[in-house]
Amino acid sequence: MKVSLALALLGATVFAAEELAATSLISSADTQFGPAIEGVGVDQAGTMYATNFGGELTQAGQVTGTQGLLYKAADGDAYVNGIRFNINSAGAEEAYIADAALHRVYRLTNRQGSGGAFSDNAVFCQDEAILQPNDLAIAPSSGRIFLSGQNYTSDTAVGSGDLWTCDSSGAATRLGQFHRTNGIEVSPDEKTLYLSEAENKGGAVVANRILAFDLDAASGAVSNQRTFVDFGTLDDTAATDIDGMRADADGNLYVTRNGIGKVAVFTPAGELTAYITLPSIDFVSSLEFGGASGTDLHMVGKCKDNDTKGCVDVYSGSAVGRAFSTLKKSDGGSPPAGCGKTGRARK
Repeated sequence: MKVSLALALLGATVFAAEELAATSLISSADTQFGPAIEGVGVDQAGTMYATNFGGELTQAGQVTGTQGLLYKAADGDAYVNGIRFNINSAGAEEAYIADAALHRVYRLTNRQGSGGAFSDNAVFCQDEAILQPNDLAIAPSSGRIFLSGQNYTSDTAVGSGDLWTCDSSGAATRLGQFHRTNGIEVSPDEKTLYLSEAENKGGAVVANRILAFDLDAASGAVSNQRTFVDFGTLDDTAATDIDGMRADADGNLYVTRNGIGKVAVFTPAGELTAYITLPSIDFVSSLEFGGASGTDLHMVGKCKDNDTKGCVDVYSGSAVGRAFSTLKKSDGGSPPAGCGKTGRARK
């Protein structure tokens, strides 16, 4: 009786989640991105960027406005993935780009005006023991970046995924080993680090969860590991991988569900508040807020109607992205307020 009541209450919680719909922004007909599109990043102006520009694994490009090249790795073996922008201690805009093949992160500096090209780039941090990295998160107060990565095998174990940090000088430190790790984000107050973890068994994906840690942004130390969300328990989608994760300025977490064309939205307490359904993408790989007000959630992935192309869908709500908000504050700007305690996007 008690078990049945608990299950009924759980089902009510899941199905009470708001159903929201994104719209197509860049279709297979007009995209200049390939199917490995990933690593969405936003700059201070709200312009969006992603990887696999021109279908090349070595290139990242501008998504919104006029599609165009942002960065091309000099090494032909590179595989650029995550992108994050930051304002450094001198007040200058810079960008970080993960290279999943060469175990390093590049830093782009000396931007030529707002929205212009970066004239300099160099390896920021590197360690052959880093599994990839796949995605990046940043703690702007200390200039630290955090890296996730994975070794995809039919049977995963602890060590198939990792978590690293690089301090502002580029020194890399491993913080832990896990099953496959992918999505990563730092909360707006820099007190919590979120990290996705997935498990494979016998060639099948059997678990997908989000871990949360207490974070010391200055030292990079993480502690008090706990499960924030377990999708097997939440909605029976343990076999659907988590990919990119991003926070809004109120601390709500937006999580891609790679394979079912949805983004799940959670409060800082782990309450599921909404699902955003994508029209053009099933295998949604990454997401970020941008646009002039920082309230346009851009989601990317392989196009449904042409799996040789990369598409972009967008959901415009009232929640302001955490990255956008931080960049605007660094610029002395005042981004619009979020949508209150829950941060629930508007219909």
